[in-house]
Amino acid sequence: MTPEGKRLLNIIILGFGFMFMFTAFQTCGNIEQTVIKSFNSTEFHGSGYTSMAIIYGVFSASNLIAPSVVAVIGPQLSMFFSGLLYSGYIAMFIYPYTWSFYTASVLVGIAAAVLWTAQGNVLAINSTDANIGRNSGIFWALLQFSLFFGNLYIYCAWHGHVHITDKDRQTVFISLTVISLVGCFLFFLIRKPDPESAPSLDVSESLLVEATESSSTTSSPQSNLSSQALEAFVKACKLFVTKEMLLLSLSIGYTGLELTFYSGVYGTCIGAMTQFGKDAKSLIGISGICIGLGEILGGGVFGMLNKCNKFGRNPVVLLGLITHFVAFYLIFLNIAADAPLAPEEGTDLQAYITPSVGVALLCSFLLGLGDSCFNTQLLSIIGFMHRDNSAPAFAVFKFIQSIMAALAFFYSNYLLLHWQLLILVLVGFLGSMTFFVVEWMAESNRRESDYDSI
Repeated sequence: MTPEGKRLLNIIILGFGFMFMFTAFQTCGNIEQTVIKSFNSTEFHGSGYTSMAIIYGVFSASNLIAPSVVAVIGPQLSMFFSGLLYSGYIAMFIYPYTWSFYTASVLVGIAAAVLWTAQGNVLAINSTDANIGRNSGIFWALLQFSLFFGNLYIYCAWHGHVHITDKDRQTVFISLTVISLVGCFLFFLIRKPDPESAPSLDVSESLLVEATESSSTTSSPQSNLSSQALEAFVKACKLFVTKEMLLLSLSIGYTGLELTFYSGVYGTCIGAMTQFGKDAKSLIGISGICIGLGEILGGGVFGMLNKCNKFGRNPVVLLGLITHFVAFYLIFLNIAADAPLAPEEGTDLQAYITPSVGVALLCSFLLGLGDSCFNTQLLSIIGFMHRDNSAPAFAVFKFIQSIMAALAFFYSNYLLLHWQLLILVLVGFLGSMTFFVVEWMAESNRRESDYDSI
């Protein structure tokens, strides 16, 4: 196999590993608030929104140390052990207790930071300037297939169910736990790219065979690992305060807010609409499938065609912004304002038009399509600007995204739907403007570099 073929295979395996893991985890996040409302126990007092707020809050703080973990044990083991903690969180719903629910939330927050930092590291070391956009799109499209398969299962399992029984819950979460574990073990199939054709790396970006290198140099002192960890942490802090990253922080923050909305809030809103009939709960699964279709379409098209795009990344981000604004407006008209906060019985209120299942599912598709526009371009521009420091750069990316997601899950416990939509519109607009500025700066620097090399 050619070096280029080996690196492409690594990206595909990475995408399949994440697809299996997040088939389980994203489906879990999509249904957990609905499941908790239906849980038959006076001893359990957890909230799905609060759990996700804890996960993303811990995630944001842990991103500052994640590059150090990846530098010490390597990205492959980092992803494996993080995946085990994800599986533990999902398994907790088989027999949930309040203490285990929130403890698992903290552990997943730590695991998420390490997992996504390692993912960014693997993506960068298996990419070049010419194919970073393509590889980002391939990974993103494979990842978003997770929304399709998991939610299709939920639709089939819960079709016609008004109330989710304990047996329904246990069957679903046992299946999801097994699927997540399959994804964990796929990471061991990723191989080290050939060094002569791989991009130059710094010390913080130890390759997948970190353990092999350590065994062949057993005489290297333990202090080297500590210095690598410290160096990775310092680089992450320095990258965070660069002009480009500060400007990108608004657009990254917006992806955190809309991640919360499409992955946790919107499905709950659809399930709470009694005017959608007795199948409202199973429509959560169909909504997730539509989000996944939008994500897959966007990731595939905008990622694969990235190198053919003569106009840069800005038109794709603009398309994502317009797509989301259309979705937010239709949701405002179609979904009752109190839907995010409704009890298990749901809400009988109506918004400004007669509630339509078709419009609700169209909005799900638009949310997924717009999200893929933003995320593929952010992955691309960060990988382009910070390839030599990819692990710290992606850690900063996830730090900003997750702290905003945590904030959004927190206010989702209290704010009516129209206020949540207003926040998304304002931050989305400002984030897009700052992305445009950074893209112009990156393109200007690239042209200067090309000129200097003549």
